[in-house]
Amino acid sequence: MTITLASPLTLPCGVVIPNRICKSAMTEGIADSNDHATEKHVNLYKSWSEGGAGLHISGNIMVDHRYLERPGNVVVQDKSGFAQLHQWAVAATQAGNQFWAQVSHPGRQCARISSGQPLSPSEVQLKMLATFAKPRAMTEDDIQDAIQRYISTSLIVKEAGFTGVQIHAAHGYLISQFLSPVTNQRTDHWGGSLENRARFLLRIVKQARAALGESFPIGVKLNSADFQKGGFTLSESAQVAKWLSDEKIDLLEISGGTYEQIKLLGHTGEESEIENPELDKNVRESTKQREAYFLQYAQTIQNAITIPLMVTGGFRSRDVMQEALANKELDMIGIARPLCIDPNVPKKLISGEMTTAQQHAPKLWSGAFGPASKNKIFRMVNIFGDVAWYYHQILKLSENKALNPKIGLLRGFFSHFYREYKIGLTRKWVQRNRR
Repeated sequence: MTITLASPLTLPCGVVIPNRICKSAMTEGIADSNDHATEKHVNLYKSWSEGGAGLHISGNIMVDHRYLERPGNVVVQDKSGFAQLHQWAVAATQAGNQFWAQVSHPGRQCARISSGQPLSPSEVQLKMLATFAKPRAMTEDDIQDAIQRYISTSLIVKEAGFTGVQIHAAHGYLISQFLSPVTNQRTDHWGGSLENRARFLLRIVKQARAALGESFPIGVKLNSADFQKGGFTLSESAQVAKWLSDEKIDLLEISGGTYEQIKLLGHTGEESEIENPELDKNVRESTKQREAYFLQYAQTIQNAITIPLMVTGGFRSRDVMQEALANKELDMIGIARPLCIDPNVPKKLISGEMTTAQQHAPKLWSGAFGPASKNKIFRMVNIFGDVAWYYHQILKLSENKALNPKIGLLRGFFSHFYREYKIGLTRKWVQRNRR
């Protein structure tokens, strides 16, 4: 039988996802100053739930109040804010879809506004616009504490009504930092060989399965590669994927890149490198025709696993999505940015009402001032102005307000950072006075 966007997917744990479209994770940044979910989360995910995707994955839900990916993250390290968390889960599942919590720790990708000394496997600083402090290398106690936090957070969100969890092991966050030789320069049993570098992730997955039970969905988001010289490679990703398959996780999502190499946003950096440059060249050519940024990388990973695979990044045409599913290149289609403009994109794609998911991106600077500029300032304004434009639409949806697709690149860039620092400073003031 031909698989289509409307086909249900039965996961290894027995849970059925009603169709093959997933609203993949997008960071929301709309928590209150106590790091709890708010009415904005309810509004946003109610709208997305009604939009028709079979699976929805939250933005980063952090496991530790001390370390945030950005101001406005929801943090779940205990049951404070449990009622709000439950309301969020109810709203996000009202249309009969799955709603999974993306459980995450930023590691060194924790802005100074949240912490002056983040944690990481090694003391390798993220040097980007001077917004990230040098991390402290984790001790054995730090590592064991972080593992337990992933498990504790997963148990709480399950109790709150989330129908699954996704362990975030991509995009340069803490688990991704353990996997990459660039950020993991340890010489103990947590570093060195791939087996050692993957130990942190696999320990979390094993313990999560034991705590959550065999029938509760557990997914993992994994980089296909870091696209950095000396970083986590495609062949290593395929091996880690095989180990995850052996652990019988329920869904593997493939993405790629880090803050330094933002492949996940369709941007590349000047030092991009994987172990097979010719493959990367071929993939870039294929991407122009096939849309999905990581689809050919995923084919290598598909050969190593026996579990469902999802690819996120770049899918826009209904025909391309249907073709990839029919050819069994993947099992789920991940879509994110188009839902910032039209929450009903999944429903329209499934019915055939929509043939192309538009994203209405802002006009970027071009030429020497564009995203590929050798000038880091120009490059960052383009890349993060682009990102800020979508955050702006998410904020409007969360407030039940009309969208503003006409907001420009620079206005989006500066308004976003103003809002981030305002939220971050307010959070610090509230938490300092609560002590």
